[in-house]
Amino acid sequence: MDKIDTTTVMNWQDFKANLLLHPELTLQFQYAADMWVDASYHITEIKQAPIVSVDCGGKMNSWTEIIVQLWEPSGKNNASAMAVGKALSIIELVEKTLPLNPLGQVKIEFGNSQFDTRQMYPGEIAIEGTNLIVMLNPDITQCKAIGRGQSCGTTATGETCCEPATDETKPKIQLKNLAVADPCCTPGAGCC
Repeated sequence: MDKIDTTTVMNWQDFKANLLLHPELTLQFQYAADMWVDASYHITEIKQAPIVSVDCGGKMNSWTEIIVQLWEPSGKNNASAMAVGKALSIIELVEKTLPLNPLGQVKIEFGNSQFDTRQMYPGEIAIEGTNLIVMLNPDITQCKAIGRGQSCGTTATGETCCEPATDETKPKIQLKNLAVADPCCTPGAGCC
């Protein structure tokens, strides 16, 4: 099995370049150990999503995601998956209407009755016989501020938002003994 190194998040131009090298092969997707998108799959749409966010450290971030959506129809009748060349013709059709950002991060969106729909990153791409196999890796959450060597945003008193509260930051509660008669709450005092 020939493997193509894709240890980092793949951008659109690199993903497409891998397809362009092998239009004659069959395009297969593996979404978990020994679990494959059924050969009857369709590429139903390709989405371009500009993302703008502010992380917990207060820094604005922006990037673009290119999301290729796969769908398994209920009538699974294909003996083999679509050819890479057919996938490229769908991409060409999309790009005539929607120019895709070549540096956009690629995600593959897929789900079926045994696997909740989610977006995954193309990981390793391998050639095995007549197949071009795209292994899908799960998306992960991350703290961008910690990744930059910073801490999360801070409160007005200086503690970070992810720290547990200390005794000094807990609100003080004053307890009152209601069993002791209070002169303001005597009959006729007007407090009730």
